[in-house]
Amino acid sequence: MDHTPAVDEAVQLQLEMAHLVEPTAPEGFAPKIAAGLDVAYEPGSDRLVAAAVCVDIATLAIVDSAVHEAAADFPYVPGLFGFRELPALLPALDKLSTTPDILVCDGQGLAHPRRFGLACHIGVVTGLPSIGVGKQALGQYEPPGPTRGDWKPLVDNGEIVGRALRTQDDVKPVFVSIGHRIDLDTATELVLTLSPRYRLPETTRAADHLGREVLAGRVGVQDVRD
Repeated sequence: MDHTPAVDEAVQLQLEMAHLVEPTAPEGFAPKIAAGLDVAYEPGSDRLVAAAVCVDIATLAIVDSAVHEAAADFPYVPGLFGFRELPALLPALDKLSTTPDILVCDGQGLAHPRRFGLACHIGVVTGLPSIGVGKQALGQYEPPGPTRGDWKPLVDNGEIVGRALRTQDDVKPVFVSIGHRIDLDTATELVLTLSPRYRLPETTRAADHLGREVLAGRVGVQDVRD
């Protein structure tokens, strides 16, 4: 992004790009590597660290990781995180030596006022399948059953935009929505596969941890495998 668009321009761009989202997975889709994406912010400053961590879906082992440090040049505006975070996430992805089969974002995809959250934005820009896994709901839902794998539709303005998914017994649900080139059933299955022990997927946990470690100076950028 060569310049920071004004908020009104950013909203308009989301509306124009939303129709580019593909709500189906590629034929024969069988992902092996998932990349978790997360951005850590330094309190009281514009400094941020974007982390991309590739996880082997079968073993959940980390196979590749990269970070990109930057200064946020777009304001903190709910619903416009793509414009704040994409300029740092894309270079982090570029630094990976592994091309992931799917991107797992700590945030929303279709569950967004304009149906174009961060997961949709980065999926459309990169062309990679993507999923949004949010900790907070956009829309209304009935609480899913108490058992891992239980889910209920997430609805906004009468439209199903995702699912409230229980990833662990008796633990608060996460909110799964498609980003790009995936369907909701496949996204739900994948999130469960990536969340065998904790509420959040291992992809999100690993990217969050790496970003925080770099931000705190406990891990240097040069020490990150890329």
